[in-house]
Amino acid sequence: MKSHETFVKVRYAETDQMGVVHHGNYPQYLEIARLDWLDSLGVSYKSMEEEGIMLPVFELNLKYHKPITFNENLRIETRLRETPNVKIIFDYAIYNEAGEKVTSATSVLVFMDSKTRKPIRCPEYIQKKLKA
Repeated sequence: MKSHETFVKVRYAETDQMGVVHHGNYPQYLEIARLDWLDSLGVSYKSMEEEGIMLPVFELNLKYHKPITFNENLRIETRLRETPNVKIIFDYAIYNEAGEKVTSATSVLVFMDSKTRKPIRCPEYIQKKLKA
């Protein structure tokens, strides 16, 4: 399935007293990567929201392999697991500057109508872009 790479530099404020990235920052890294993945398809999340489509996180799983520290340049690989329906599932791998996998993660998001707050199918225009 479609994959994309995103690059993030660790900021000092993201680290804890031990000098490593606090675990609460990882979901933000994944969100940056996921939005970049959508942009690479030519899909604007802002436009989706303006059209009344929300994409809340339903499930998030992370596995920390190695610590990440201040000022490191990270490469985040975002891969779509399968063709989306009501849910869209992403797998992520975060690599440090040495190319070592430091984190692996999965997120499940649900397409939702912003007015009714009910799940909906993945919009057709996204399905078309995935097939291109």
